Amino acid sequence: MFIYKVCPEAMWREAEKAGYFKGAPVDLQDGFIHFSTAEQLGETLRRHFAGQSDLLLIEVDDSTFGERLKWEPSRGGALFPHLYGGLDASAVSKTTRLTLDADGHHQLPRLPL
Repeated sequence: MFIYKVCPEAMWREAEKAGYFKGAPVDLQDGFIHFSTAEQLGETLRRHFAGQSDLLLIEVDDSTFGERLKWEPSRGGALFPHLYGGLDASAVSKTTRLTLDADGHHQLPRLPL
C-alpha cells in the first residue's frame, strides 16, 4: 500500500540533494514523520495545507520501512502511519505537484490504494 507525505517543494528538493528527509518542523517536534493513507489525504490537506502553494505529494510504499513505521491513533481514533526515523529519498516511488484551493481541496489523479 502507498502512503503519502505532503511537503513544501523547496524542503523536499533540499532533502533530495541530501539524499535524506529528516522531517518538516511539525515532524521534528512530534518525533516522527507524519504520513497519510490515500483515504486520509483529503482531510489532511484541508486541515493542514489549505491555501498553501508549492507543495509536493511524496508517495512511498509502506512496506519500505519495516518496524520503523507505526500505525497510531490520531483524528477520531483513525490509525495514521508515522515513520520513526528519517526517509531515504531513494525510497520514494513518486512525487506529484499539488494544486490546492483556499479550502484545501485538491486536483489530483486517483491515488492507488
